Amino acid sequence: MLTAHPQASNLLRLIFASSFFAYIFTISACSNLQTPATADVAVSTSAVNGAAAVGGGEYAPAEMRSAREKLAQANTAMAAHDYQAASDYAAQAQADAKLAQTKVSSTKAQQAATALQEDIRVLREELNRVNNK
Repeated sequence: MLTAHPQASNLLRLIFASSFFAYIFTISACSNLQTPATADVAVSTSAVNGAAAVGGGEYAPAEMRSAREKLAQANTAMAAHDYQAASDYAAQAQADAKLAQTKVSSTKAQQAATALQEDIRVLREELNRVNNK
């Protein structure tokens, strides 16, 4: 009759426990990559939509095109379960969207300043006309 060595039994338990924890760690690492990538893509989608809503397509078409292309690449990477690439593309899309939004703000501010200068010019002409009567 064979009897199991207590040390061999403990060794088997240790191997089993180590394997189990390695498996759990691997699974959790994969899911941890997915969650941030999903959030990154969602934030980038919001940034691209926000830039488009304020006039990015009109005032910063190249930046908007780049942002949309990178967002599409991020979505493709998500579908392929390449979460690192998805996160990277999402970050690039967000940066392009922010640049587009900044260009829109700058262009609109410049237009407002130009309009204000024109209004001041018209007022000065009117004052000169009234004072020279």
